[in-house]
Order: sequence, then C-alpha cells, then structure tokens
Amino acid sequence: MRPLTEEETKVVFEKLANYIGRNISFLIDNPSNPHVFRLQKDRVYYVSDQVARFATSVSRQQLMSVGTCFGKFTKTGKFRLHITSLPYLSQYAKFKIWIKQNGEMPYLYGNHVLKAHVGRMSDDIPEHAGVIVYSMNDTPLGFGVSAKSTNEARSLQPTAIVAFRQGDIGEYLREEDTLFT
Repeated sequence: MRPLTEEETKVVFEKLANYIGRNISFLIDNPSNPHVFRLQKDRVYYVSDQVARFATSVSRQQLMSVGTCFGKFTKTGKFRLHITSLPYLSQYAKFKIWIKQNGEMPYLYGNHVLKAHVGRMSDDIPEHAGVIVYSMNDTPLGFGVSAKSTNEARSLQPTAIVAFRQGDIGEYLREEDTLFT
C-alpha cells in the first residue's frame, strides 16, 4: 500500500469532481477525522489516516484491502469508480436523479435510466455530467452520466435514455465473484 503519485491523484480527483465537484475537499480536509487515498494492487482505497499508518506494518503481499475501495486503475491508466464509493458520492453529490419505483428494478439489473422512469431531476444538469441515481425515498441506487441536459430531457420521448449507468447496487450480486478480487 502506497500513497498516490501526483498523476494518479490528478486522475482520481478529476473523476470524483465529475460527480461531487468542489465537495472533494470535504473528503480530505476533515480535521476531526482525517482520511487519505492509498493505492494497493491498482485499487484506490479511501482510508482513515490512523488506519493507514497501522497498515504500513503489514506487508503488501499479506494486505488484501484497507478502508473503502473507491475504484481501480485500468491497464491504460484510466480510473473507474466502483459501486463501493456510492455512500461517499451520494453524500456530496452535485447532480441527482430520482427514479420511480417501476424503474428501480430495470436500473438495478444494469439498464440505463429512461425518461419514463424519472420522478425528479436536479435543475441545470449539463450533458455528460456525473449524476447520482436515487429511489423516490432518497436511497442511493447508483451513479452514471447524464445523456442529456435537464432542459433537453424534459422534451424527450418516454423511451429515451436520460442517464447512462456507470454503477448500481445490483453489482454486489451480479459481480460478487470479481468485485473484490
């Protein structure tokens, strides 16, 4: 386990900024409970500073994970967020979409968010911005990228895609064999 390099930190923060904007500072600059980002086997973990210091006494081969996995780096150097980061993303989300109950199951099975399933949307969502998807009772279900801006989405047909799915809580079951390996 090691700290992120400057280039890795830039890539991770750019991805996080797409979803939570300037609220990244709340993840790191918390004086009462400081947290850091650490890299272990191409996976980025968000871990308490105190736990990170304790984990240095464990060898890299013996350490499986520590803290919350925020995502992983691909072989090409891109960063992909994991669904395990959803509690932190939803806490500081800039743009939100709430889906109706009839749209929850299709979304959790891995489909995109359709216009017919949208109950509410945040105002002023730009096109291709990171959004957090909620159920109507404010339970975070996943995250994705808006296909259209809020103004364009209002005039779409019911079968049109409003947000592209990037991750949803159904992944815990669909990908349980590979999610944590």
